[in-house]
Amino acid sequence: MAILIKSPRAERWIDAVRHHRPDEELRIWPQVGDAADIEFAVVWQPEPGDLARYPNLRAVFSMGAGVDHILADPHLPAGLPIVRLVDSTMTRGMVEYVLHWVLHHHRDFGRYAAAQPGDWTAHPQIPAPQRRVGVMGLGELGGAAARTLARLGFDTAGWSRTERQIEGITCFHGEPGRAHFLARTEILVCLLPLTPATENILDSALFAALPPGAALIHCGRGPHLVEADLLAALDTGHLAAATLDVFPTEPLPPAHPFWTHPRVTVTPHMASLGVARSAAAGFSEAIDLLRAGKLPGNLVDRAAGY
Repeated sequence: MAILIKSPRAERWIDAVRHHRPDEELRIWPQVGDAADIEFAVVWQPEPGDLARYPNLRAVFSMGAGVDHILADPHLPAGLPIVRLVDSTMTRGMVEYVLHWVLHHHRDFGRYAAAQPGDWTAHPQIPAPQRRVGVMGLGELGGAAARTLARLGFDTAGWSRTERQIEGITCFHGEPGRAHFLARTEILVCLLPLTPATENILDSALFAALPPGAALIHCGRGPHLVEADLLAALDTGHLAAATLDVFPTEPLPPAHPFWTHPRVTVTPHMASLGVARSAAAGFSEAIDLLRAGKLPGNLVDRAAGY
């Protein structure tokens, strides 16, 4: 039996998987060979219908934190286990990104950058315990970011679809809790999974529910954002700034207004990049569990979408 790798950086993943499983047969898509030989697939953006043609496929692994690129396949075999990536290196990278930009907006560093050269004005500062930060999505990445912000003294809240309890963080959940969460959030971090319920969630109604002068840090999934609504909220001044790492269309087109908007900072989907070697270690552990008849802890709930 064999493990199939499907990625634009397939050679890097082959080396990483081989490091942890040197005795496995590895194949790079589309050079699949006999489809009946494929036991596991490690993929990023698989072709629609492709996973359905491997009769002995036991599980599919996502190379990224999101799994919407797999769940979008209308031909995905029912009951096929999907394992999402949980990688300490990726988590640490996301925490670094969120922390940097929360501090950027909290300390108004963009204002100082725009004032150079020649303006020596120092503006008032708000202590971290008086700055209300909110994280939408309290999974592996969002939970880690929220905990770090709370440890640094920020008044940190989180919102999730279902109820969660995290020490040091005020947790809200569901539609009733979202309004309260947004009303108290001055810096909003979006780290939600992409599901039908969260697509277009960053819209005019959500922005209007934030306090005037709030800032957005969006490092979830591109289709969360209604771009025209964000531009309108920035142009009216209701939102002070936005840092965007993910977009509905990537790469972001050169003529897109985000590139030149004075209140928008664009980063090229680099908030947290998976490291193949450390990610493959988690995949290897999951393969051992599956072959032993057990389920890995990071199995995707298809009904929930993550």
